[in-house]
Amino acid sequence: MYIVSRTARFVRGFLLSFGPTGFKRSLWNKEYSEEKWSFAYNTVGDPVYPYLEKYAMGGSILDIGCGSGNTATELDAAAFESYVGVDISEVALAKAAKRCRESGLENKTRFACSDFFSYSSSGQFDVVLFRESMYHVPIPKIDSLLDKYSKFLTKQGVFIVRIGNRENGKLKQRPTKMLRTIEAACEVVEKYEDEKTGINVLVCRPRHKAN
Repeated sequence: MYIVSRTARFVRGFLLSFGPTGFKRSLWNKEYSEEKWSFAYNTVGDPVYPYLEKYAMGGSILDIGCGSGNTATELDAAAFESYVGVDISEVALAKAAKRCRESGLENKTRFACSDFFSYSSSGQFDVVLFRESMYHVPIPKIDSLLDKYSKFLTKQGVFIVRIGNRENGKLKQRPTKMLRTIEAACEVVEKYEDEKTGINVLVCRPRHKAN
């Protein structure tokens, strides 16, 4: 049973990273419609929030893979003036928009349905956030993804990446390699690691904007 479950998780993860956009959208819509992710709708106190508040500085945030809207609704509203959440799932975005309306944030938040590689913005942001969403980026494509989103950063803007890389206290190879790849591609400004929970928060700038 364990082997079957592990195999199913591997196949799902592979398809979410390498599958066609239409398939990924359908899968995420199905999972959000069935409330598979309801257990994660409350993440108040997450270690990523102090870093977002510090580096957004009351400015703008672009949240890549925003899901059902935790970041927009749980972050101190004074920490940002504008927030854009991007996700491939229309169902997740509908939940996020509803939560923002209920929290009185509709005038400073907006959402866009897109995959990571197709999204484009005419504006720039103080923070581009990848909160778990980097899991679904193939490692060979991380450099090009960061290069793409570096164009959406203000001069002093930063990437903030949150990744868990431990399970039952043991390092997981793929997310650990992802962290090392990001660190090699960027200038690390600040980092946080909790070896007990496996949560990592990486604050970094593209090297061409670091100086």
